[in-house]
Amino acid sequence: MEERLKELRLEALEKVEQAADLKSLNDIRVAYLGKKGPITEVLRGMGKLSAEERPKMGALVNEVRAEITEQIEKKQALLEEEAVQKQLESENIDVTLPGRPVRVGNHHPLTKVIEEMEDLFIGMGYQIAEGPEVEQDYYNFEALNLPKGHPARDMQDTFYITEEILMRTHTSPVQVRTMEKHKGKGPVRIICPGKVYRRDNDDATHSHQFMQIEGLVVDENISMADLKGTLEVFAKNIFGEDREIRLRPSFFPFTEPSVEMDISCKICGGEGCHVCKGTGWIEVLGGGMVHPRVLKMAGFDPEIYTGFAFGIGAERIAMLKYGVDDIRHFYTNDIRFLQQFSVQE
Repeated sequence: MEERLKELRLEALEKVEQAADLKSLNDIRVAYLGKKGPITEVLRGMGKLSAEERPKMGALVNEVRAEITEQIEKKQALLEEEAVQKQLESENIDVTLPGRPVRVGNHHPLTKVIEEMEDLFIGMGYQIAEGPEVEQDYYNFEALNLPKGHPARDMQDTFYITEEILMRTHTSPVQVRTMEKHKGKGPVRIICPGKVYRRDNDDATHSHQFMQIEGLVVDENISMADLKGTLEVFAKNIFGEDREIRLRPSFFPFTEPSVEMDISCKICGGEGCHVCKGTGWIEVLGGGMVHPRVLKMAGFDPEIYTGFAFGIGAERIAMLKYGVDDIRHFYTNDIRFLQQFSVQE
């Protein structure tokens, strides 16, 4: 048995020395040191030895096994180092070559405008509110003082899913839902950014789907002066401190009185040019004092509470702010448009 161990030792060490790769080396380890290997068989045969021979033979088996294991580990380290060296040689990099430029993305101009307005109004104490884009007719029209058959519904040509379900035509339904959650208790101060949908022919200034940001404030003693002051802060922060605003009488079923807001033309400074069509002013948004009927339907007492609301088209603001002449540029996914915008920024 002792002679057999010596033979196994010499045979295993020779094969370890000749191993050319890690797979061959692992096969040798399994063949000689595994559960079915010859060294394990020697250990199993020790039961036939006398009590005096067993300790001596056990020590010899452990010595042979330890030596084979040590040589395998040394050979493994050597083969791994050789493999790394071959890989480095085959993957040699010329560090003098110019690097490949990495394209860095940037925010879409609409995203920038919306985030800028959100930051502005959050700083003024507003909260951001959201609501469903697939809306009920009640919230989109009736709760906003537009009962069925009202002629003003024609102002917003609508995508109907059923007679009572539609794609919202503005973000004003979020105002109604928010007021209902307050259960007739103010104050309410929110902005509602989101997508809206209208059956419109796409051209340079119109789209069947666009972004709108509604604003709503409801509290005691809110007046038109509060609305004007808020819109003035908005205009000067978004378009520059030198911009002036004016409010013109208008009509919206859910506000009374209603106004359209214009800003002074940046190009001509109010003198009149082709951009402002010679008027010196550019229309930006609509708003007004929340109609008492809308307050009442949402659970607020119009004898105690008043409020104002306004609606801002994000595309309209982005076009004026960045000089974009066609609303379709925002949706055609032309990387050249975004690259130009990034340079402009």
